[in-house]
Amino acid sequence: MLYAHVMDRQGLAGAHNAGRQDVVDAQVASLAMEYRDDLLEAAVVLDALALCHGHGSYLPHPYQETSTPVPTDVELRTDASDVAGELARHERQYGTNMTGDVPAPLEDGCTDSDRDAVRAYARREWITRQEHWPGI
Repeated sequence: MLYAHVMDRQGLAGAHNAGRQDVVDAQVASLAMEYRDDLLEAAVVLDALALCHGHGSYLPHPYQETSTPVPTDVELRTDASDVAGELARHERQYGTNMTGDVPAPLEDGCTDSDRDAVRAYARREWITRQEHWPGI
């Protein structure tokens, strides 16, 4: 997989140097979709783990480390929402969503309902992806 990434980057650099903007645009679009898939998969795995630990609060955004241990369930919910928030940011930038209604990416001072919204969005996207492309 690492070799494939290196070769993709080499091909992208070669196309750029050759002035082949059509190839560069196609490659960038493909890389954006791969990155989106990685974010989506990570978001739903973390969300599933967080759902197994019940519902509750999140850590503030941004979170400052302290010496006080953070409960695992709160940390999982926070991580799940952070990754889902990055998915929302990516979707808004590249327009790669399938279900529409992309929530706002998480910002400093976001609320628990903002965090819930991005997690729910990631679940909707995952379900839709599985319905359209089962086995991927």
